Amino acid sequence: MTYKEVASKAGNPNAARAVGAVMRSNYDPSIPCHRVVASDGKMRGYNRGARIR
Repeated sequence: MTYKEVASKAGNPNAARAVGAVMRSNYDPSIPCHRVVASDGKMRGYNRGARIR
């Protein structure tokens, strides 16, 4: 899913940047932020990298 798709599912399709901010500050390994992709389809890595598990 893209950040925009996650934002849409959360109820606000205009909140893609907020989703990115949440993913950037996520340190909970049970939240799979490494599976969110940018709108261009590329993997983006924040605090734990972009490695696929």
